[in-house]
Amino acid sequence: MCGRFVLFSPAESIIKEFHIEEVLPDADLKPSYNIAPTQDIVIVRNDGKITLTRCKWGFIPSWAMDKTIGYKMINARAETVSEKPAFRSSFKSQRCLIVADGFYEWSKEGRVNTPFYIRLKSGGPLGFAGLYNVWTSPAGEHVCTSTIITTDANRLLSPIHERMPVIVRKSDHGLWLDQEIHESKKLLSVLAPYPAEEMELRQVSALVNSPAHNSPDLIKPINNILPRMNTD
Repeated sequence: MCGRFVLFSPAESIIKEFHIEEVLPDADLKPSYNIAPTQDIVIVRNDGKITLTRCKWGFIPSWAMDKTIGYKMINARAETVSEKPAFRSSFKSQRCLIVADGFYEWSKEGRVNTPFYIRLKSGGPLGFAGLYNVWTSPAGEHVCTSTIITTDANRLLSPIHERMPVIVRKSDHGLWLDQEIHESKKLLSVLAPYPAEEMELRQVSALVNSPAHNSPDLIKPINNILPRMNTD
């Protein structure tokens, strides 16, 4: 799964990486080192042009009457996203990239949860595969909501957790954002584990366990011990 992530790249880097054509006024690019579910995030979507805009993390289907369902839909599984009633409509025509610099995952050994920060070796922003939906509340409020798609962990992450967020390769950004493409087989091919050799991780402070903590110190390594990479 993906339950926390980080975004601190400057606007210029994000605009260049994702070929942004329009930045909406609501896009908040203030650095955050501990983004948690239900908080505002930044997404890239194609609504005629490549747009950077704000959204809520926690997908709310159009038919939902209560926004609290979003707490249960921060992630969607790649294996079922094209068929699950809550997501299949957005999978066809409301795909997005969720902008991040990295994410956290926890290794569990007994009662001890050890946090790790994961990023691309190349550095800079990346795009999680996501879906969005503009939900209309019973009171008529319009809210952009979004989910992060997850897949099987690669060999770097598998010693920590069995799942990981889908990181869309830069060469696939256009395909994923093209709202004219509806062929499930082609879209599902994007939702593969990112190559382990292009990623790195490090153990970080347990302060990240609480969303109340939010500073660059959260992504600093606390030692040089890494989990054994599964090479089977």
